Amino acid sequence: MTYCVAMSLDAGMIFASDSRTNAGVDQIARFSKMRIFARDGDRVIVTLSSGNLSITQNALSIIDQRARKADGELNLWNATSLFDVARLTGDALREVKTRDGPYLLQNNIDSHANFIVGGQVKGEAPRLFEVYSEGNFIEATPDTCYFQIGESKYGKPVIDRVVKRSTGLLEATKCTIVSFDSTMRSNISVGLPIDLVVYETDALTIRLQRRIEESDPYFQMIHSQWGEGLRRVFAQLPNPDW
Repeated sequence: MTYCVAMSLDAGMIFASDSRTNAGVDQIARFSKMRIFARDGDRVIVTLSSGNLSITQNALSIIDQRARKADGELNLWNATSLFDVARLTGDALREVKTRDGPYLLQNNIDSHANFIVGGQVKGEAPRLFEVYSEGNFIEATPDTCYFQIGESKYGKPVIDRVVKRSTGLLEATKCTIVSFDSTMRSNISVGLPIDLVVYETDALTIRLQRRIEESDPYFQMIHSQWGEGLRRVFAQLPNPDW
């Protein structure tokens, strides 16, 4: 299992993913779920993935290989919109699942996989998409400005209470880290390190990219103070009078 979240805000975008994969309690490994395709001044594209690791890795490899060919076909580097990039991602996902899905099913292996795709291509505003396992996708809107994939239920409440389209990048980053801390507190299949990218609108370059390890002082502060703050507020709430 995994947890990924991305936000599309007026000030920019935030992408974050954990790095834990497991095929049982005694088979824990680290794999980055984040992939960045960037060309300064032209485009910044970030993908986050969840689900079957072989499916998502193969889909990204197809996208990457086709982007390296100078044959004039639509690819990551000549696409004029993030919509086209989301379509390329969905097509690659369908291709891999069509090829490998029946064989995985024969061995009762789940081929489910999802992507979040976002960023900015020069000439249009930043955009954010969630690509479903079937290859279709939806786009974030001012009313729904963030997407989660993977183990999302534990980290969702704090985002719903805090984040709006007008939320600043630093405040939204803080909320994202709290969301991860809440998820890891309740689900052992999500774990550090956290890959984080903060993208400023119209920058067309990544100025903040960070891998948050267990020893990160800011994460440790959030982990400690968030838990203490929740217990303190809970204790201040009145007991029921019935």
